[in-house]
Amino acid sequence: MIGYYVHHQGRGHLHRAQCIAAHVAGPVTVLSSLPRPDSWRGPWVCLPPDTAAAPVDHTARGRLHWVPVHHRGHRERMGIIAEWIRRENPALFVSDVSVEAATMARLMGIPVVVAAMRGDRRDKAHRLGYDLADALLAPWPGTLPEPGWPPHWHAKTVHTGSISRYDGRPRPTVDGHRAASRGEVVVLLGAGGADVTPAHLREAALATPDWSWTLLGGPGAPWVEDPWPLLCRASVVVTHAGQNAIAECAAARVPAVVIPQDRPHGEQHATARALRAGGLATVRDTWPGAREWPALLAEAAARPERWAQWSPGDGAERAGRLLTDLANRAPRQPACAPR
Repeated sequence: MIGYYVHHQGRGHLHRAQCIAAHVAGPVTVLSSLPRPDSWRGPWVCLPPDTAAAPVDHTARGRLHWVPVHHRGHRERMGIIAEWIRRENPALFVSDVSVEAATMARLMGIPVVVAAMRGDRRDKAHRLGYDLADALLAPWPGTLPEPGWPPHWHAKTVHTGSISRYDGRPRPTVDGHRAASRGEVVVLLGAGGADVTPAHLREAALATPDWSWTLLGGPGAPWVEDPWPLLCRASVVVTHAGQNAIAECAAARVPAVVIPQDRPHGEQHATARALRAGGLATVRDTWPGAREWPALLAEAAARPERWAQWSPGDGAERAGRLLTDLANRAPRQPACAPR
């Protein structure tokens, strides 16, 4: 049995867990406060939310990320994880992503894999989580590593390339009645929050009359559960630099304008720097002015397609093999082994 903690922010953590679990030899139990999706067939442990409007000492004086004092939801959440570990004695625990959940598992003697994230992870909490992990799972290519990591992190990192729910999915037939004289821009903003305003989008569309604009997620747009057909027919995708959004653009092999949003630890800006360094996407650090968009879209559409470097197509399989191998080699100690 493998336990898999899935963070509730956005949908990327869940999508990645589902992709990886499909390639694990053996049962996987998800522990999350997200609702269980209809497509999940394995065990699922529901965790209570632990949000707080005015948390008290939630970082334990800078040592952790979220441990608010005397918070009932947090206490119940950690208790459920601990009880599940005690009862099931999993061979491995995957954290995607919580330093506290990873630490809890390791304190209980369970080997841990941590889903690595780009950005500045040199704070004490991240150092604890990355240091105690048996392996770091990095969903980006080893040819574009995260700079500044200590050697012992690099030594235990498995670079899988990006992991997308669309890896290996056939491209749909292009809509034949679409006007060939107009390019199509798809704006992919996702469920994790957006810095882009409706005014930004209106101004960009008005400045580019030769392009049609379709909005997926973000302000004033309906949530689209399966954006694959729209991504595949797009001439250019405009997106943030979240891991999941970039993975889906890469799987579709579609030209992209990437505009990182502000996230903790500079995660999206770090991803954008890697994409720029690899020549994989057209990157702007902030939302462009209206008059910049015609040239920007033309630049992106003309960029040579190099997404295979980021998205080899078997990232979930590589991750699944890693988890299976680690679970199989985990020593199984008797419950009352002497100290």
